[in-house]
Parts: sequence; structure tokens; C-alpha cells
Amino acid sequence: MNGTANGEREELFHDFFAWLQYDLGKSGEDGLSWSMALNSSQNIWNLFEGTHVLTLMFFAGTIWIIDLRMMGLAFRNVPFSRLNDRVLPITMAAFGVMVFTGLVTFFGRQPATFYYHDVWFRLKMIFLVIAAINIFWFHFMVQKNQAEWDADPKPPSRVRISGAISMTCWILVIIFGRFIAYDWYKCAKLEPGSFLYTFAECAQMYSAEEEELNSEEEELLGDDVDPLSQQGGNSVFGAPPADDAAPADEAAPPADGAPPPDPGAEPQPLQPQPTPGQGG
Repeated sequence: MNGTANGEREELFHDFFAWLQYDLGKSGEDGLSWSMALNSSQNIWNLFEGTHVLTLMFFAGTIWIIDLRMMGLAFRNVPFSRLNDRVLPITMAAFGVMVFTGLVTFFGRQPATFYYHDVWFRLKMIFLVIAAINIFWFHFMVQKNQAEWDADPKPPSRVRISGAISMTCWILVIIFGRFIAYDWYKCAKLEPGSFLYTFAECAQMYSAEEEELNSEEEELLGDDVDPLSQQGGNSVFGAPPADDAAPADEAAPPADGAPPPDPGAEPQPLQPQPTPGQGG
């Protein structure tokens, strides 16, 4: 039961990302989807990618200033509220641009094949989720009593823990994001059945590619398929011989009343056959 549900979930996500990559915005059978058009552009995708990296550095740099203060490792003599008020606007602006450009680069770089089944991308997403959960935990739980530790050079333990989680997550998000460019753990290099092969859902990717190839072959064959191949499981090379058919190298039995052929007689030359419609 769980295996069936997991398989349906994997297929659903793969189909969604395949739709983003191949179908969204496509006009006509020979047209390009928005993802494919963006990926094939010479400058637009690189512009978004470069902007994403730069804003990521702005975001990470400013949020690490806050994290270091939360852990009591830097800016110990500056109240947390004052530092947060100064740095937070830059952090939020960089975060907004980073998310937007990240979504565009993801959309324009083969989301179904390049990202969704990539080990590094999945690890990046895991730590992004952990970082988001930590942010909500800090703002809605830890920061309620900020006035008590605002000017404390060494904040309480849960504040320091939240800062350490935040810094660790964003460091790993950046590292895993840069590793996506390398093919160390692409599905083609993973051993089928291994943990990473299962983690990246490589089997789902290959089964989807196989289905796509089969559908393309059916479209290419079209009406060229031998009609016999559609009847009784016969192949396109002809129907298989019946069980009681005589082997090809054995002569057919003579007709009723005809003398059997003489094995020692010389073969007679073939006579031309009359053309249909010209008598015979």
C-alpha cells in the first residue's frame, strides 16, 4: 500500500516538472516551451544565474551577521535589536531577489532532468526546509522574550542553537547548490538499487524516458506497421508458420493422381508464366 502511494507521488512530481520543462508555454508541435527557450538563450539565463549567486551572497552575509550575534561570537556589545534593525532590510531585499532569480534559473535549466533527479539539489532543498522551519521557530517562539536577552553578550542557549542551525543550513545550501553543476552523482553514474539511486528517484526518470521513447517510436512508425503485426501477435516480419505447416526445406506432397517426382531426373528449366489478363 505504501509502495503504491510512494510510486504515485514520485510519478506525480516527475510529471509536474516534466510539464514545466517540455509543455508550459509551448506553441505547436515544433515550438519551444518557455523553459527550453530560456535555457537556449545566450544571455538571459546567465544573467539570472549571476544575479542569483550575487544576491545569495548578500543574503547569506547579512544573515550570518545576525547568526554570529545570536551565538554570542561577534558584535557582543551591540544589542541584538539594533543590529537586526540595521541589517534586516538588506537581508529581506536580497532574499526576495534571490528567490525570484532562483525560481527562474530552476525553470530555465531542465527542471525535470537536471534538477529534480539530482542528489545535490535534493540535499539543498532539505536544508532549505530546515532553515525555513528554524526561522519560524525563532520568530514565533524564541524572539518572544527578546527584551530579556537583547543586550546580553551571551544570549540564552535556545537563541544560540537557533543561530547555529541557521548558519549551518545556509552554508550547506550554498555548498550543495554549487555542487549541482558537477556530475559526480548523476543518475547515469549511480548503481541501480543503491541508496543514492533510490534517493534521487532515478528509476522513475528512466521509466519516464522509456515511455517517451516508446511513444515517439509509435508516432514514427504510424501506418508503416504491417497490418499482420496487429493480428494475433504476428510480427512485422510475417506471420509465424502454423504448427502443422511443412518445413521450408521439404517438398510439398504431390497432388492427387500425379506421379511422384523422380529423384534422379534432371531438373526442368522454368517456363515463363503468362501474365494475368493475357491468357494462359
